[in-house]
Amino acid sequence: MKPVLTAILIFAGAVTAFAQTPVVASGGVLNAASFALNQGVAPGSLVSIFGTNLATSLAAADTIPLSLSLGNVSVTFDNIPAPMLFVNHDPVNGDQINAQLPYEVTPGNAQVVVTRGGNASAPSPLNVISAEPGIFAVNFGVGQAIAYGNSDGQLAAAPGAVAGLTTHPAAIGDPSTLAILATGLGAVSPPVTTGSAVTDGQIHRTVVNPTVMVGGVQAQLVFSGAQPQFPGVYQINIIIAPGTPTGDKIPLQIVMNGITTTDQVTIAVTN
Repeated sequence: MKPVLTAILIFAGAVTAFAQTPVVASGGVLNAASFALNQGVAPGSLVSIFGTNLATSLAAADTIPLSLSLGNVSVTFDNIPAPMLFVNHDPVNGDQINAQLPYEVTPGNAQVVVTRGGNASAPSPLNVISAEPGIFAVNFGVGQAIAYGNSDGQLAAAPGAVAGLTTHPAAIGDPSTLAILATGLGAVSPPVTTGSAVTDGQIHRTVVNPTVMVGGVQAQLVFSGAQPQFPGVYQINIIIAPGTPTGDKIPLQIVMNGITTTDQVTIAVTN
């Protein structure tokens, strides 16, 4: 083989190998409910990791406990394997991984590494904090909250607001409570196993209680803890306080660890 051709083939091989190396975007590890920038992420929470060459296709978890590998992709935080929920390759907008940040990761400066097909990314720094709340919403971080009546399971939205679902506003003072799904609320007691559903029959409450605001009015907190079926998801139950504004798009916010979630997540409220 001619020397020049050999050199070209070696260079092409090196470029291909480099192109396949996963790269985590700077600041690219976010709360998977809020997608809030520059706020850190909390142990036990669901996180979204953004970057390039993180995956080759779409794959989603279909078992619980969650697997530590999905679509030939794995993630570690400070060398602790993370349970995987979702990986997706998007050559236009960038790749995404959804995973659970292990409860075992200590708050402080940490590093995330993504490995795909045996190729590992360079360690990428992230800030791990004790709690960084985010409310799940129908439109990924904005709009209608995943908040529903605890008695009927119907979203607290205006009738007909969500195609295919029966919805109705949450009522002020309803003692059956409004259930809110969130992530990033931190440690629970007793502890739960990373990546697993709650199987011990116990109630696992958050170590620190959040404050919940509806239209700027503090709601009565009834419960805050691990949602028993879905790893990394927390459930908050509230009773909406008298004097809360009514309407189809009332801001729903969580205040915790000095962080207030966006006012762009809403519910419908009625008297």
